[in-house]
This record gives sequence, C-alpha cells and structure tokens, in this order.
Amino acid sequence: MIKFHEIKTGDYLLGEYEGKKWEGEVVNLNSDEKQICLATDVQEFWFETEDLYPLPISNDAMLKLNFVREDMPDGSVKYKKGSFRVLIPKPDDFSHADIWYRDDKRINPLIHYVHQLQNHYFQMTKVHLTAEPIS
Repeated sequence: MIKFHEIKTGDYLLGEYEGKKWEGEVVNLNSDEKQICLATDVQEFWFETEDLYPLPISNDAMLKLNFVREDMPDGSVKYKKGSFRVLIPKPDDFSHADIWYRDDKRINPLIHYVHQLQNHYFQMTKVHLTAEPIS
C-alpha cells in the first residue's frame, strides 16, 4: 500500500481490483475520499489507496522511462535522460542510487519505486518524468 500524500498526478502505479492488476498513470486525485484514478491501457479506474502498489525500480523500468543505460568501467551503471542522471553501484542493484540534475545532487535518496523517482525528478527538474523520450 502507498500513502496518499506520496502520490502525485503523473505517477506510474499498479492498481488491483478483484485479483487483476493494471499498470497505469495517475490522472486524478480525490483528496476527500482518498481515491486515485489510474489511466490504464483499458480505461480509467478509481482505486482506494489499499488497492494500489508501487512499481519497483529495475533496469526494465528505467528503460521503459526512456533512460539511456551506460555501463561504467568501475562496474557501476549510469542511467541518463536529458541532463538528469541516476548512478547505481552495480548492475540491477538499486538499493543505493545517487541522482543529480545540473547543480542539484542527492546522495542515496529514498528511491525504491518508480513513483519515488518520478517525484524526485519533478522536484529537481520541474518537469514530470514520463515514458516519453527527450528530444
């Protein structure tokens, strides 16, 4: 379960209803009822917070967000999207990640899930992190 205050419009989450799970983007928030509307590949659905799950950060998730992967000589991995960078100590080890954008560098912020990365990205760049490539 995710806390309502952590969820922002544009975040990617997993919603569950009657045993079926859908990945989607948060398109609306109802703060009075603490409900979240996810746009899935089927349609938009409203979920309670107890029916929402975070998407873990992984190499696949980073590539899906259109980050470019660069394997470094020391064994670490750098993911790049525009001027934004994520550095992990070794392949597929997202337990520690340093992120930076221009002069703003954050050493091992709490990032275990896609929505957490999206929220840091927005704080640092003032732009929502989506799967769209940067041209």
